[in-house]
Amino acid sequence: MILYGRNPVREALRAGRRQMGEIWATERVLAREPWLGQVPVRIAGAHEIERRADSPDHQGVCAEAGGYPYVSGAELLMRDDPFIVALDELQDPQNLGAIARSAECAGVTGLVICERRAAAVTPAVAKASAGAVEHLRIARVRNMADFLGQAKEAGAWCYGADGAGDTPYDAPDYTGGVVLVMGAEGSGLRPRVAKSCDALVALPLRGRIESLNASAAAAVLMYEILQRRSAA
Repeated sequence: MILYGRNPVREALRAGRRQMGEIWATERVLAREPWLGQVPVRIAGAHEIERRADSPDHQGVCAEAGGYPYVSGAELLMRDDPFIVALDELQDPQNLGAIARSAECAGVTGLVICERRAAAVTPAVAKASAGAVEHLRIARVRNMADFLGQAKEAGAWCYGADGAGDTPYDAPDYTGGVVLVMGAEGSGLRPRVAKSCDALVALPLRGRIESLNASAAAAVLMYEILQRRSAA
């Protein structure tokens, strides 16, 4: 695939998890980005880079990269007291990228996404995450409810985000193994996934809008969980 944008290309090089191929950059970007001086770079015009990236959002740089190095859900669950964010058929690449960025900043153990009917890690997601996907461990699972069952068998508590949930978001202590489950845009958690959760937590809404964007809600909940776990 072709990664594009300064942060995605730089973080892919820093993380070293993908095999990187040729890198193209404009003369202006090469002069302004010192990290590009540490790797072989082909000089190219903005139009050529846009053609290679198939996007106007390239910021003057793109690079060949191997496929995304997904991990297994079991690998995430093997960590001590993991903090995992699971996305149930989240389909918007921008939301996936934004959630991945927040998750990496919050020190989340890893992200779990669905294999079908869900956004995968693409160059657009890498760009939306500002390169965070290169450092974050992400697993793809065939069945989210089954994964939650495995998480509970491993000793983790599963908390689903649901505006109609009967548990205030700040009620659980969130210590030990935790899986935060976010639903799809608009439809929320699927019934079987919701039933697989130990509790459904809700954020208070004091304004006139009925719900938060999925990535905004995920960020609020992740940092609430981080704060609780840090204080334990």
